[in-house]
Amino acid sequence: MEVNRIKFLPKAILGKKWIISLVSLILFVSVITYAVYETTKATVTVMIDGEETVIETHAATVEALMLEQEWQVKEHDLVEPSLDTEITGEMDVTWTQAKQVAATIDGEEESIWTTVKTVEELINQLDIQYKEHDLIEPGLDTEITENMEIIYESAFLVELTSDGEQLELWTTSTTVADFLEKENVSLGELDRVEPALDERLDEETDIQVIRVEKVTDVVEENVDFATVTRKDGDLLTGKEKVVQSGEAGQINKHYEVILEDGVEISRELVKTETVKESQDRIVAVGTQPVPATSRSKAPTSSASASDKKGRTITVTSTAYTANCPGCSGITATGINLNTNRNMKVIAVDPRVIPLGSRVFVEGYGTAIAGDTGGAISGNKIDVHMPTKADAYKWGTRTVKITILE
Repeated sequence: MEVNRIKFLPKAILGKKWIISLVSLILFVSVITYAVYETTKATVTVMIDGEETVIETHAATVEALMLEQEWQVKEHDLVEPSLDTEITGEMDVTWTQAKQVAATIDGEEESIWTTVKTVEELINQLDIQYKEHDLIEPGLDTEITENMEIIYESAFLVELTSDGEQLELWTTSTTVADFLEKENVSLGELDRVEPALDERLDEETDIQVIRVEKVTDVVEENVDFATVTRKDGDLLTGKEKVVQSGEAGQINKHYEVILEDGVEISRELVKTETVKESQDRIVAVGTQPVPATSRSKAPTSSASASDKKGRTITVTSTAYTANCPGCSGITATGINLNTNRNMKVIAVDPRVIPLGSRVFVEGYGTAIAGDTGGAISGNKIDVHMPTKADAYKWGTRTVKITILE
C-alpha cells in the first residue's frame, strides 16, 4: 500500500496544478472581459430639473437608461432627446418633471400639467393673447411651483357716468361694487348706483353713480295783516279813522329737499317757524248820527264792506267756475255747484276765513266760504262764477271783504 501511494503522488500533484492554471485562466479572461466591458460604456450627462448627473451606461436607449437608474418618467414629463433615442458615445439628456397647477381662465377652472418655468411661459403655452389691462396673478415672471394657483381674467370696457363725467374704462371686475372699489369711486350714505352694487359686470354694462343730497331750504314768507273795524261813537256815521296801521308778519318755512346730481327731485315741508307776528290794521268806524238839517236826507246805504258788521280785511281775488280744469264741481264743504251755478260761494284759506262763514265781498255780494284751493293761501280768495265769461271778466283784483258777524 505504501508503494502505491508513492506511485500515484505525482499524478495528484499534476492535477492540482492543472486546476490552478484553469482558475487563473478564468480570472484572467474575466478581468479582460470586465475591462473591455467598462471601456465600452457610454458617458451620459443627465440634467434633472436643473441638477446635473453623469452616468456611465451600456443602456441602448434613453428609456433603458431611465429604467436602469430606476427613474420613473411620468406622462407629462419632458425628456430631450425622446425616450426612444439611441445612446451613442457622450451625450446630454434633459429631464424636466411636470408640475400640476390650478388655473382659472375667465372663471373656468382647470388642472394643467406643465414643464415650463414661469407664468408667462404657461400663458403662452395655453395660447392666451393677453392684453395690457388683463388680470394675471401671480405676475408673469413668477416661477412655476407644484400646485400653484394661477388666475387669468380678460379685461373689457365699461362706461362709467359719475360726478358729471362719462368715462370708458377697462376692467376685469366681476361685480359693480368690485369695479367701483378698484376705480376708487367712493359712495355717500344716500348715493345710488345703477345697476345695483351686487350686479355682475359684462361688456354691455353702463354704470351710473347718482349723487344724492338731502338739504334744508328755508323760505321766508310774509304774512298779510288783517283789517279790523271797530265801532266808534265819537265819529259821525260814514267816517273812518285808522287807529293802528297794519304790519305784515314773517314766517320761515323749512323744507327737506332731495337733490340727485344737483337736480331737485322732491321737497317736503317739515317745519313752519314764526319769525314775526303780523299786526292787524284797526279802523274805527263812526256810529254817531249825523245831525239832521232841512236840506239833508237820510243817508243811503251803499254796497261796500264798511257798511257790514264784522271783521274787514283786504284780499286778492280771482274767479273760477264749477267745470274749471281739475274741478269736480263739488266744494270742500259738499256744495254741488254743477246744479247751483248761480250760488255765491268763495274758496278761502281756512286759517284766515273759517269754512262756513258768511262773507260780504265788494262787487260780488254776500257769499258762503264753502270751498278751498291749492293756490288759495293767506289773504286770497276765489269767487265762484256761473260762466267762464263771468270769471274772465272778474279777472284778478284787490277787494275788501267783511266776515259777517
